[in-house]
Amino acid sequence: MENSDFDCQYCNESLYGKKYAVKDDGSYCVKCFDELFANICEGCKKPIECDSKDFSYKDSHWHEACFKCDKCTRSLVENPFAAKDEVLLCIDCYSTEYSSKCFGCKATIMPGSRKMEYKGSNWHETCFVCQSCRQPIGIKHFIPKQSNIYCMPCYEKHYANHCKSCQKVITSEGISFQDQPWHSECFKCSSCKKRLAGEKFTSREESPYCMECFGNLYAKRCASCAQPITAQGGGKYISFEDHQWHSDCFICAKCTASLVGQRFIAQKDEIFCPGCCHGS
Repeated sequence: MENSDFDCQYCNESLYGKKYAVKDDGSYCVKCFDELFANICEGCKKPIECDSKDFSYKDSHWHEACFKCDKCTRSLVENPFAAKDEVLLCIDCYSTEYSSKCFGCKATIMPGSRKMEYKGSNWHETCFVCQSCRQPIGIKHFIPKQSNIYCMPCYEKHYANHCKSCQKVITSEGISFQDQPWHSECFKCSSCKKRLAGEKFTSREESPYCMECFGNLYAKRCASCAQPITAQGGGKYISFEDHQWHSDCFICAKCTASLVGQRFIAQKDEIFCPGCCHGS
């Protein structure tokens, strides 16, 4: 016997004057619909009849009376909840059991709220702030110092080294000279402005100089070659009265024999070995 236009699609019972349910464009009496299509409640494991409210989460379903916190049995209808290991918990129970505590304010970090993680501890986003300006760090760069954290501008202001020359922050490699920090590119000869990083240099009155400039400006002059006597090459020199000589230049003016450690005779601005002086 064929179904009429308003018979149950499964048992063929007429639906006129009766409650029915529709699924996939087919009409079913309540009994057939429940047997064929009703979801099974996760709480009581009984079918959720078509005339009952069906509360669902992901692929699971509950009766209205069964949709409650697994721990305290508080109803979750129209209340926030969280899931843990396929178990539903009200926010209070979830927070007590599973939520982390903020390292800053010690309060619970509620599920769904943004949090910051650093060195195994958690913070509310609004509690993870710069120790100095108290502004939230968020996704900005920060620098730890002891047990505190600082945003980059505050760290640079209070703790970073500033170049003795340009006064700007030294963020990478630098040079220390007379207990003062310098950028490598700022550490230059006070006279010719040549960069001194990796070069030999000396200083006078707290100012650095390359060896050439220091020799030209301040070093004693050899009485023989008139060149500066500097620390380069060992810096050995001979001094007699108001004259100085490089060790290699301290020779007899006539026979050029070295007079280092030997007797010599000075005549005006020249020196001679005894033999040349007596034979002249």
